[in-house]
Amino acid sequence: MAVNTPNIIDVTEDDFAESVLAASGSKPVLVDFWATWCRPCTMMAPVLDELAGAESDKLTVAKVDVETNQELAAEYQITAIPAMLLFSEGKPVKRITGAKSKSALRTELGDVL
Repeated sequence: MAVNTPNIIDVTEDDFAESVLAASGSKPVLVDFWATWCRPCTMMAPVLDELAGAESDKLTVAKVDVETNQELAAEYQITAIPAMLLFSEGKPVKRITGAKSKSALRTELGDVL
């Protein structure tokens, strides 16, 4: 299921290296690992969309569906969702687990924003 917003990119195992790892060399990338059946993930969607739009000059937001990208989720040890990883310079530098309010997420990402 593709992400239906201009502010968030939908990433798969095929384009993760380019869309996240390489892209995070110039601007941090927040990757949201989610699934369609995950209610807390659904609750996070508008928060992430708003963040992506408001902070597009400082941060790229990407989504990875763990159902269709299981190897990627395993590689980054995603065992519970929603889970977010912040990538910078091609490496994960911060892990955020669980649904967060807009203010809590902004606090977590304070160094970037």
